[in-house]
Amino acid sequence: MIEIFKKNEKIATLKKDNKSYLLDYENLDLKNSISLSLPNYRKFYTWEHRFPPYFETFLPEGYLYEIFKNILTKEYGYIDDYLIFSLLSSNITSRVKFESDFKHLDFPTVDIDEILHNDTKDTFHHLLHTFLDKNSISGVQPKTVAIVKDRETLDTKEYIIKAWGDAFPYLAENEYFSLKAVQRAGVEIPNIKLSKNGRFLLVEKFIFDGEEILGFEEVLSLLDKNKINKYQGSYEQVSKIILQFSTDKSTSMKQFYKTVVMNYLLKNGDAHLKNFGLLFDGDFKRIRFAPAYDVVTTTAYIFKDKPALMLDGKKIWHAKESLISFGQKYCLLSKKEAAACYKECVEAVEVSIKELENYIRENPYFSAIGNRMVDSWRLSFEGKAMKEISDDIIRTWKQG
Repeated sequence: MIEIFKKNEKIATLKKDNKSYLLDYENLDLKNSISLSLPNYRKFYTWEHRFPPYFETFLPEGYLYEIFKNILTKEYGYIDDYLIFSLLSSNITSRVKFESDFKHLDFPTVDIDEILHNDTKDTFHHLLHTFLDKNSISGVQPKTVAIVKDRETLDTKEYIIKAWGDAFPYLAENEYFSLKAVQRAGVEIPNIKLSKNGRFLLVEKFIFDGEEILGFEEVLSLLDKNKINKYQGSYEQVSKIILQFSTDKSTSMKQFYKTVVMNYLLKNGDAHLKNFGLLFDGDFKRIRFAPAYDVVTTTAYIFKDKPALMLDGKKIWHAKESLISFGQKYCLLSKKEAAACYKECVEAVEVSIKELENYIRENPYFSAIGNRMVDSWRLSFEGKAMKEISDDIIRTWKQG
């Protein structure tokens, strides 16, 4: 059994019975809801043969999952989502607190400059080992949570340290420049830092707002879907969810629209239902679109990659006309406003190309991936929708 608390008051329990799960609220009080998708106006929520989508948000995937699989199957002889969540839950930092049979651990802090200037495999493995039981983060690439102290401000914050493997070389730099382009378009992103040698991307967790810890929920769980379904849906569905829940609808929809446009301009084929979310305060009085995250030019690795979700019923790289129409129909924008937002995004990419080209000249090891990124971004200026990157361009990339 996992007990759930808000401000030290027990509000619910999560129980497992064979392959079924039961969430049992203590008292009916909407302010004590665990998340947007689990409002506390009924006592019980049940899930048959699947782990509850909101709690699945905290489960590791890919690289981290394999680590937990090896540890837990050796210790217990089996592994399932409930066991992993039980192990991690007491160490999760979120708007609500969890307590399980596994005890809460005290973790040390690490100096941010040590990470930034010593971005080696040994450093990553040390951080991973130190903070393993705090790794309630999704995503398939190598990463770990770390509690980081800034030497100048003495502030202590949680960061996600992202590394990369041979399948996706220089992914940290790819994501850094992609996110900076998104920020340049006027979209909020987390505080990010690139390590000295480009091997780590440090991403500050954006749930901390002064002394309050904000709630966060992915669109995937708001649609009551599990991670196996993260590529099944449309950006129209995402926009409807944001419109349904956000309190400042105009600002949230504009931020979302620009994020979608930038994902198309940057050729990010992995903008799926887990990569959009909402932030909310303790009493749900302010609900807004979360900062953009996990933005990567995927065509630098998967040459014929396509968008993760449908738009206008198609998974193709839509161009200006379709994207402006999407802004009008689904993002509360007039045609003039959508066109202005699109222009801002294009201008942001143009400036970002110059920045990236300068970086490539100074760091020639990055030329293969960097030039593929530049080529992918420039394709967006041609004004034509495309199903995939052309074979001619791909041949050039392979030769390069």
